[in-house]
Amino acid sequence: MMTRLLRHYVSQAMLTLLVLEALNLFGSIYLGRILYFVVIQQGDWPRMDEIVPSAMVFTIIMLMIMIALGLYERNFWSGKSEMLLRVSVSFLFGLFAMTLFYYWVPSLALSRGEFSLAFAVAFLSTLLWRFIFFKISNHDWLKRRILVLGVGENASKIEALQHQGTLGFLVSGYIQLHEHEVPKVPSTRMLQVTSNLPDLANELRIDEIVVAMDDQRKGFPVEEVLNCKIDGIAIHQFLKFFERQTSKIRLEVFRPSDIIFAEGLQGIGFRSAVKRGFDIFASLLLLTLTWPIMLLAVLAIKLEPGGEGPILYQQTRVGFKDREFKVIKFRSMVVNAEKGGKAVWAQKNDSRVTRVGAILRETRIDELPQLFNVLRGDMSFVGPRPERPEFVKDLCKKIPYYSMRHMVKPGITGWAQICYPYGASEQDAREKLCYDLYYIKNYSFFFDVVILLQTVHTIIWGQGAR
Repeated sequence: MMTRLLRHYVSQAMLTLLVLEALNLFGSIYLGRILYFVVIQQGDWPRMDEIVPSAMVFTIIMLMIMIALGLYERNFWSGKSEMLLRVSVSFLFGLFAMTLFYYWVPSLALSRGEFSLAFAVAFLSTLLWRFIFFKISNHDWLKRRILVLGVGENASKIEALQHQGTLGFLVSGYIQLHEHEVPKVPSTRMLQVTSNLPDLANELRIDEIVVAMDDQRKGFPVEEVLNCKIDGIAIHQFLKFFERQTSKIRLEVFRPSDIIFAEGLQGIGFRSAVKRGFDIFASLLLLTLTWPIMLLAVLAIKLEPGGEGPILYQQTRVGFKDREFKVIKFRSMVVNAEKGGKAVWAQKNDSRVTRVGAILRETRIDELPQLFNVLRGDMSFVGPRPERPEFVKDLCKKIPYYSMRHMVKPGITGWAQICYPYGASEQDAREKLCYDLYYIKNYSFFFDVVILLQTVHTIIWGQGAR
């Protein structure tokens, strides 16, 4: 089941796991002190209030790192080896971060012995918690039981979601409400209502009914659905259910009113000021931290054979309110990559990309000069990816509502960038638009923070870079 937290849908299972692991990380610091001073040193039992500040810092730092490495993504479970790898990398980064923190704030530092024990306890217990959690959470009896009204195209989308392993729900069956709706779900999954809908829902222990009829004007059982709602069963339309489970908009049935009446654009003036302040602060901070990396990139580009071309590459992109601007990047392609000046989509294993450029793209270092675009106000840290005018003109003709992505500033990273592979075609642009519209509709500062943290995971695991 998904819960709406500050305008963004979050998996209740993942949220529960986060809370449990937060308590586990906090308690590990206290247990480490007990093992060191009571068991090893044979001393007095330590007081809880003495370790609260250190335990809070450790918990917050570790949770941020684990979120950044994708350990709380709603559909994440790629097997025990993958889990072990990601948790291990998280704790490796955590060890480095805590070492720096204790160096900067020695008053909160733990002794080497107690921290070593606490760290080992936290690592082992986190692995144990996770294996138990995913073992238990995969059982059907813990999932939210769904009854779908409809058997057509919308219903088939829900069936596909269940086959993809989406956490939190189990479809008990589909009901055909009128004979004109062509079934697109397996006949074995279709149910017959022998008495009435409330009785069937109670018999199947249904938690939620999803109205997924392709045409709700025909055969919609208003009174029976209302009785189900009175009985305490949640009733949701297909669009809301689909958005909740996939974190994207279904473009085929999207309407501008979905954005007009959405919470994401309410109070946009104040939140834009907050977002702009954050952009300036974060840009200056990142420039301070990454200038050595940028200097190495400059040297690598110049020293590469055939590196006589420019170090920086500027290209016209479409930004906020369809205004054009020059995006700045480290050059990653050969000089005159586009013969005749004709815009060409970047492709997988593109032959125009240099050897140094491939590394810069894989690590996203080529994007760092865009920090100056953020400082200049052309871009934000988080937003839809800016596209070239030639592509935008063509895509606006072929994809409905494509221009709506220019209602907000483009970003260095964004919801579409971390949820969908690098787009290099009209179909990719259509899919990414579904995520961009979801971001615009549900915008909040909390959502931006989630995207920034998950961007770290995208960079480390090399997803979407081209």
